[in-house]
Amino acid sequence: MSGLLGSRTCPGPGETSDLKFPLGAKFREPLTETRFQQLFGDAEQEPEPLAEPRWSRLRGLWRRRAGACSGRGAWRLLLARLPPLRWLPRYRWRAWLLGDAVAGVTVGIVHVPQGMAFALLTSVPPVFGLYTSFFPVLIYTLLGTGRHLSTGTFAVLSLMTGSAVERLVPEPLEGNLSGIEREQLDAQRVGAAAAVAFGSGALMLGMFALQLGILATFLSEPVVKALTSGAALHVLVSQLPSLLGLPLPRQIGCFALFKTLAAVLTALPRSSPAELTISALSLALLVPVKELNELAAAAPSWSAERSQMRSLAYAVLLASVLCFTSSLDTRYNVQIVGLLPGGFPQPLLPSLAELPRILADSLPMALVTFAVSTSLASIYADKYSYTIDSNQELLAHGVSNLVSSLFSCFPNSATLATTSLLVDAGGNTQLAGLFSCLVVLSVLLWLGPFFYYLPKAVLACINISSMRQMFFQMQELPQLWRISRVDFAVWMVTWVAVVTLSVDLGLAVGVVFSMMTVVCRTQRVRCLALGLAEGTELYRPLRESHKLLQVPGLRILSYPTPLYFGTRGQFRRILEWHLRLGEGGQRW
Repeated sequence: MSGLLGSRTCPGPGETSDLKFPLGAKFREPLTETRFQQLFGDAEQEPEPLAEPRWSRLRGLWRRRAGACSGRGAWRLLLARLPPLRWLPRYRWRAWLLGDAVAGVTVGIVHVPQGMAFALLTSVPPVFGLYTSFFPVLIYTLLGTGRHLSTGTFAVLSLMTGSAVERLVPEPLEGNLSGIEREQLDAQRVGAAAAVAFGSGALMLGMFALQLGILATFLSEPVVKALTSGAALHVLVSQLPSLLGLPLPRQIGCFALFKTLAAVLTALPRSSPAELTISALSLALLVPVKELNELAAAAPSWSAERSQMRSLAYAVLLASVLCFTSSLDTRYNVQIVGLLPGGFPQPLLPSLAELPRILADSLPMALVTFAVSTSLASIYADKYSYTIDSNQELLAHGVSNLVSSLFSCFPNSATLATTSLLVDAGGNTQLAGLFSCLVVLSVLLWLGPFFYYLPKAVLACINISSMRQMFFQMQELPQLWRISRVDFAVWMVTWVAVVTLSVDLGLAVGVVFSMMTVVCRTQRVRCLALGLAEGTELYRPLRESHKLLQVPGLRILSYPTPLYFGTRGQFRRILEWHLRLGEGGQRW
């Protein structure tokens, strides 16, 4: 309860007040019982109705929604659940279509190698990254409210999904699998990743049914940024075996980052010179281009999105040509993408037998998806003066994950890099997603064979270069220290937990610690007595000046914190001190 609190301090019968005020000052009359009756009357208050049971309220809510599904109510409900019906009639075709087309094609070109790269993080074949870059984007275009949001594969979710897949379908200890055994293992892992996406989507749809979009406020900005920054370090370390050509098993669980580093250092003498050369050349092409984009962004003639798109295209093309002409895959055993199946997979319901085991993995993924997507959509909604619906975002991402899991897709969400790229390229509405889907569709139907000789080391380099923005979030720490020491502590605790434990456990530690800081803040509040500044209607703390005036018979207090069971005892002690009912105490 924040605001002003009044308590009576009137002199008793036969007593006089020793307060003296300047001549000519205007004050309120003492708040006596007679004065109270004159102001508010003595009408009997009507008895409050009994609180309606929660189940009855929910049943009434659903009945009203069911009744609204007729006539105008049905049209309003359709407008609320299908955002294109609202923005498409007001679409400025001449002003916006070209920007959406260019932005969509640009993002689609980036989605192709990036989707295959993030599929490696998920421990599934690269083609399933293309599926995840198509179906979720198409569904979000129809249901999402973020006009500038780009959805698809996300490194953090891919890393979390890969850890769950490796735990559910581990690599056989004997290794050296035959072709048929490798296909069976990949099929099992694809099914596990699709089941995780199904569980994540089902949880988000359940949150939408309960209208829990308000939960986005509980994942603070320091928690989300520390989570993505710590996950970026996990991505970097997990890609080291692919960069060096080391066939090492993936480490999962707590301290996986340190276990992977130890395994890489132990096996470093066995690294492949060919793959190490390809990785060095790819990083030398991708990383400097991203740095030049930042340095030359202010130049009118510089196009950052075109530069990044060209660097990806050059890296993919040069590495594929080098591998093909030198036969690196057969002579030096360089891992390549191989044949990408054309078309789309048959719709298949994921195996629900593992659903109870994957719910523990699906819940943090659902929270990360909702938190990252909603915060990113809110940033651009504020920038371009429109609003988003957090509950509708739950529906959009829930349906996106649930439906795409039927086509063997892994969990997806909004992405930081491609969203920034879409905005820089001139995207205006969700229509850009359709052009992005057309690019991915052309690869799935016709252009897949061109990626046959693409080395997987290049995809690992794309993973590392795409983490650049997340690494540089640590530059904000000095400013965060100056603004709020508490938020700085939340950032550091979350980051250390993510790095040392795992992404999902680090998220849980960060959320719990953030909630603890909120509780601690409510316990360290200062309750101040206020006085009236002469000649104004402003009330200031009495400790600031001796010239402030007090209303006879009334003590005005400021208690700037919510009043609930955790602050009840403290609030009572404060009132006892100010009313001189206790045995003394310190000044508040």
